[in-house]
Amino acid sequence: MSTAQSLGVTTDTGNSAAPRENVILIHCHDVGRHLACYGATGVESPHLDSLAANGIRFTAAHATAPLCSPARGSIFTGRYPHSNGLIGLAHHGFEYRDGVRTLPGLLGDVGYRTALFGMQHESADPGDLGFDTVDVADTSCDPVVERAGAWLADHVHVSDERPFFLTAGFFEAHRPYPSDQYPPADPATVTVPGFLPDSADVRDDLAALQGSIARADAAVGRLLDVVTDLGLDESTWIIFFTDHGLAFPRAKSTLYETGTGIALIARPPRRRNVLPHTYDDLFSGVDLTPTILDLLSVPVPDRIDGVSHAEPLLTEVETPARTEVFTEKTYHDAFDPIRAVRTQEFSYIENFTDRPTLLLPLDIADSASARAVDHTAADAPRPRYELYDLLDDPGERTNLADDPTHAETRRLLAATLEDWRSRTGDLIPEEHEGNAVAEGFRAR
Repeated sequence: MSTAQSLGVTTDTGNSAAPRENVILIHCHDVGRHLACYGATGVESPHLDSLAANGIRFTAAHATAPLCSPARGSIFTGRYPHSNGLIGLAHHGFEYRDGVRTLPGLLGDVGYRTALFGMQHESADPGDLGFDTVDVADTSCDPVVERAGAWLADHVHVSDERPFFLTAGFFEAHRPYPSDQYPPADPATVTVPGFLPDSADVRDDLAALQGSIARADAAVGRLLDVVTDLGLDESTWIIFFTDHGLAFPRAKSTLYETGTGIALIARPPRRRNVLPHTYDDLFSGVDLTPTILDLLSVPVPDRIDGVSHAEPLLTEVETPARTEVFTEKTYHDAFDPIRAVRTQEFSYIENFTDRPTLLLPLDIADSASARAVDHTAADAPRPRYELYDLLDDPGERTNLADDPTHAETRRLLAATLEDWRSRTGDLIPEEHEGNAVAEGFRAR
């Protein structure tokens, strides 16, 4: 049996006789991999679990950055934050550089109708993002799905020859989690992740988060029902992703896996006859745009940092599309430059300024979970270099950077990181410059 047959692939969309496929991107805030299909227990996510069971679940996907705008900017441009210019939050004044092309713009060039509903966090003016239709009046999941579904019903028919690209962005599960809007889960059913203390406050905080996730999951289910009712399952890619890790201490805003690890689920058009499976190779946020373009037989521009995973996604090739992922942070609520490279075996992190071990963004610093952490450890100085053996220490707790038995590993990963920074033009501001910029957006 050939590799293509082993995954059940029978449709070649590169054939000029086959019409181009549609794409629906659904994305959430601050969820990381906190879903039942990724092993989180006590989480109600039946619709996303079903999507994963009937599609392709990525087990090693990472955001390029552990905060919203830079992570999303990479997903929609295929370029790292320092390459596309979006190195901090859009509402702090950061924007794409002139000339940066976005996925909706690239698809619009080849005839796609493009529509944005709900959340975006890439620009102060969503009209600049390359969509034909923009509706960001309400970013809560329920109205987003209602309006996206209405657009599909009004503008899309199975007989249409012109394909579409639709983005549905949810505010959920960003903090806060008001109980009147998101009935919390039972704290007794919550499984506390290993990077958090198991206390009543943390359990209550996680229960509130899971109420928000349940609401978003139900909305995903309704949107998928619309797709089915309109007969679009045969011709439409459904892609769900989260932007970065949970808004909890030692997750969001860090370059540990808990900060950059994301859920990514893709359900191919049914006419492709792709068998459900997991995709275990490393995948970076910069890879989504070139992968989608490749899957749709649309040329990938030269000025793209990511690589396409289209072939290994649909055929069992032995060589992975990438052997490492690179992640970065420059600004969140403060100037905090960090860079990292991650392989399947090791994580190597360089911290470029003197900061506490946990520099919490404001939304996390105000949480019950932040009050529950050991602040003696959290406030201790952060090491300049960090190295973790992911096979023995997946939680990234034991720093081996100064361990002589791992000196060669550190040297090789440091060289790999430096080469990437050089190739992609990564220039980190001096501390006085970076702090001045951060003070400027805090003063607004």
